[in-house]
Amino acid sequence: MSVFKPLPLGERIPPSPHAVSCSLPRMRDVRGYEEKDAETMRHLTSGYPRFVVHPYARKLAEHLAATTPLLADRTIWLTSSARMATQLAEFLGPEVHKHAFAGDTLHGVSHPHSPELHSRAKTYLQNIGGFLSSREAEDHLVRLRLLPQVHAEPVFASNAGAEVRRVLRTALPRATDADLLLANSGMNAVYAAFRASAEIQAARRRTVWLQLGWLYLDTIAILKRFTATPADYVYVRNPLDHDAIARIFEKHGARIAGVIAELPTNPLIQTPDVPALTNLCRQYGAHLILDPSISSAFDVDVLEYSTALVSSLTKYTASDGDVIAGMVAINPANFDAAELRQRVAAHLEPVYPRDLARLAAQIGETRDLLQRIHTTTAQVATFLQNHPKVREVYWALRPESRDNYLKIARAPDAVGGMISFTLRTSMERFYDRLRLPKGPSFGMKTTLICPFMYLAHYDLVTTPAGIAELAASNLDPDLLRLCCGTESAEEIIKALDEAL
Repeated sequence: MSVFKPLPLGERIPPSPHAVSCSLPRMRDVRGYEEKDAETMRHLTSGYPRFVVHPYARKLAEHLAATTPLLADRTIWLTSSARMATQLAEFLGPEVHKHAFAGDTLHGVSHPHSPELHSRAKTYLQNIGGFLSSREAEDHLVRLRLLPQVHAEPVFASNAGAEVRRVLRTALPRATDADLLLANSGMNAVYAAFRASAEIQAARRRTVWLQLGWLYLDTIAILKRFTATPADYVYVRNPLDHDAIARIFEKHGARIAGVIAELPTNPLIQTPDVPALTNLCRQYGAHLILDPSISSAFDVDVLEYSTALVSSLTKYTASDGDVIAGMVAINPANFDAAELRQRVAAHLEPVYPRDLARLAAQIGETRDLLQRIHTTTAQVATFLQNHPKVREVYWALRPESRDNYLKIARAPDAVGGMISFTLRTSMERFYDRLRLPKGPSFGMKTTLICPFMYLAHYDLVTTPAGIAELAASNLDPDLLRLCCGTESAEEIIKALDEAL
């Protein structure tokens, strides 16, 4: 009997009301999810928390609309803090008739029903991690007697923040507690670090930011949205072409504020030459923000190379898959460290205490979890590389950037769990036949696979211009992103082989 059981459309992964993933078992479900098809959406009770407003938050908003006259017949966005509500209201603009509200420790923004306003507000909160936590919404619903009780789950009973930082310091021993700043999501960590760094560098008339390679969609969105002008956003298509990066510095070095790089990139799993990149940034006075979420800060040792390290703690450290959180680690040796600590803290959204307690209950398993995943990842990558129906395989030790990765890896086998690949046959047929769990997110005990470009860039995979844009960055619309969990390599390979 296989360990992988069929998961119906919309089933939470894991089976918790706070799950960060949900089952999308067929490509028609993926399309229905992206197109908000009514038949598909009625099966989805939740989704990745920065993309899908949680049912508890929706229920709480409905209660507010029904009991607060000023909020009746309006769209309501519940936010992670009063500051986030203010930011959202300001973003929507003074010409928009909106209402920022606060009361009973709930904060948010309401506006008249409008598809355009809905899209703008949702995208903004998604990009920077501004939604109310599902556990905070749950607590309010229990207090209002709209839910009988909170979901029972293991939590850390003592000082959760101290426990999380204690474990993080085992991977980042140069960092003190003051250098480890916790955020309500990985994207909020990216946002806070970028805004803080950009503010410091703008005072020096440095406004240009370099994006190395194709990064996660919300990181790209933050760079595009918050750089001073469109010309200040520079996309370097090939993060492995260090000579091209050096030429950009030679030409614009006095204006370059900083560089953002993922280690490796998402989804092509490419690793730039980090020591050489650090030397360039230090030579020209640029900041370097590094994001090791794909492999984790427990697998790559890069704090000393960075100005600041940002990472999703949802990945690998919250391996049950029921918490979103993030961190910014300031390099204490950086000349702007003191000011960065203050400015990053001013932009971060705090982790809700129950989320932090749940994270603290899991984070101690991170090293053991990764050790199990490493061996599996290597075996699965080898299987895919040798299969005649597989076209390309991308993982941390792919030859084109293997040496770069090993320069920062804590051990030769510390490769994380991520593998992306493309097929010589029909992706849709393979995906629909595959018995592995299928849904967004990664870094869980559960193996997960998804048609990543469809979930992250549906607007691009469905238009000729979008497909051309992807092709210019060597991205196949049918690329599949697989993250190995703690199931055996044999079981994962068996499922892949069966579908191929």
